[in-house]
Amino acid sequence: MALILCIETGTDICSVGIARDGELLSLRESDEGRDHARKVGVFVDELLRETGIAPDDLDAVAVGKGPGSYTGLRIGVSFAKGLCYGLRKPLLSVGSLDALTEVAREDYEAGIVSVGEWERAFLCPMVDARRMEVYAQVFDAEGRPQSGVSAEVIDGGSFASFRSQGRPFVIFGSGARKCAGVLPDAVFVEVTPSARGLARLAQRVFDEGRTEDVAYFEPFYLKDFVVTTSKKKLL
Repeated sequence: MALILCIETGTDICSVGIARDGELLSLRESDEGRDHARKVGVFVDELLRETGIAPDDLDAVAVGKGPGSYTGLRIGVSFAKGLCYGLRKPLLSVGSLDALTEVAREDYEAGIVSVGEWERAFLCPMVDARRMEVYAQVFDAEGRPQSGVSAEVIDGGSFASFRSQGRPFVIFGSGARKCAGVLPDAVFVEVTPSARGLARLAQRVFDEGRTEDVAYFEPFYLKDFVVTTSKKKLL
C-alpha cells in the first residue's frame, strides 16, 4: 500500500493531496492568488495531521513537473525535493497536462462534466501562457497522448488535424476560456488543475520505479523564463 504526497503548484491554484494506492485520501487547495510559497507547507502539515500520517510513513512525494508558471513550478518542485531529501523518500514527477487530463476524466466519471460522445473525444488541456498562447497537448478519452507538449499561439487553424475528424474536441484548463471564441467548434468545460489528478498517475510511476534524481531534477518549463523590464520611471 503506497502512500504518496501529491503537490501541484504550476498555476494560480496551490493544491496538495495524499493518496493511498492511487485513491485520494485528503486534499487541500486554494486559488487565492500566488501565495504558494507560504501555503504549500501549511497544506502538507494540515493533511498529515488530518489523516494521522507521519512524514516517515510516506512512500514517495509526487510533483506536477509542468509546463506552467515558472515561479509556481519552482516553488512546488523545490518543496518536494527538500521533503524527499530530508525524509529520504523517492521523488516522482507527473506531467501537469497529463494530471489536468486526469482531473477531466475523473470529473466526467463523477458526472461533474458532461460531454456527448466522450469516448470518441479528443481532450486538450490548456495552461495559460500569455496573450493567446497556451501550453497544450492532445489526449484521447483514455488519457493516452495523441500529440507532444507544445506552446501554441491559438488561432482559427490550431489543432486542425484533430478538429477536422468529426470527433468532440474538448478544451479545459486555465488557458481554455480565452480560446473558446477562437475555436468555435471546440467544447469548453470547466476543469481546474488539482493534486487529485496526480494520484493515479503517481501510483503508476511509483509501481514502475520511475523515480527522479532529487539533486538534479528540474521542472519542465517548456520555454525559457523571460525577465521583463518595467516601463515605469523610478525617478
